[in-house]
Amino acid sequence: MAESTRDIKRRIRGISNTKQITKAMELVSSAKLRKARERMEKSRPYYNTVYDNIREVLGNAGNMKHPYLDVREVKRTLYVVITADRGLAGGFNSNIFRQVEHEISDKKDETDLILVGLKGREYFKRRGYNVLGELINMTEEPSFSHAQKIGKMVMDLYEKEKVDEVRIVYTEFISTISQQIKTLKLLPNDSLKEDISGKGAIIDFEPSPEEVLDYLIPKYIDSVIYGALIESSCSQQGARRTAMESATDNAEEMIDELQLSYNRARQAAITGEISEIVTGAEALK
Repeated sequence: MAESTRDIKRRIRGISNTKQITKAMELVSSAKLRKARERMEKSRPYYNTVYDNIREVLGNAGNMKHPYLDVREVKRTLYVVITADRGLAGGFNSNIFRQVEHEISDKKDETDLILVGLKGREYFKRRGYNVLGELINMTEEPSFSHAQKIGKMVMDLYEKEKVDEVRIVYTEFISTISQQIKTLKLLPNDSLKEDISGKGAIIDFEPSPEEVLDYLIPKYIDSVIYGALIESSCSQQGARRTAMESATDNAEEMIDELQLSYNRARQAAITGEISEIVTGAEALK
């Protein structure tokens, strides 16, 4: 019985050490989440404004031709997949994996990937997907220059007709305990044009519509990618904080259960010793 109590105490000690680690990680994630939310709240108005403005411009561009507006037969699709560089974030990464695999389940040979985040790179490369770009160590604190780097890769591939369609998959932040996987079509921009075509006021383009779109569309691409990076950064910290909080709570429950088992084992040992003493006393009478 004494051996049993030692085993239980050893398990309690081990779980307590784990609980200290998960609690520390929860506090770190909470601090990072506050920082990420501040960045997101400052950035959201910017990329939402850019998105609305490009919609208005394209809606008044008429039937003007532009490389990023032309629709062609989709033979190859490029997915920009934003995951995390680290794990311990609950289902954050696995949810994105499932979403991408679901969308391209029957088109794997006609699909290319640009992977943002170490976890995504490890997962998709291990499964033999065609990867055209890898970017890591930027998902927790993304900058606009990171979005520009991704945007340049995307636009080069599309302009050279190596891909016919570009989509981006990321996690939108709703609240600390709620995140949603989203897939947006980046190129071609025909969907934006069709949404509001003919609904706006007549706009004069200076110096020319082509030059205006040459400037605006790359800004639009970079802004949407930056918005996705910011949303994903905030989402992964929220998911990681929730996961570590849950792990800490589970550790506390396990410790409580083990403490109860320890008390029962100790009580049984004491009861056994008392019984032996009483039996020995009776034998001496």
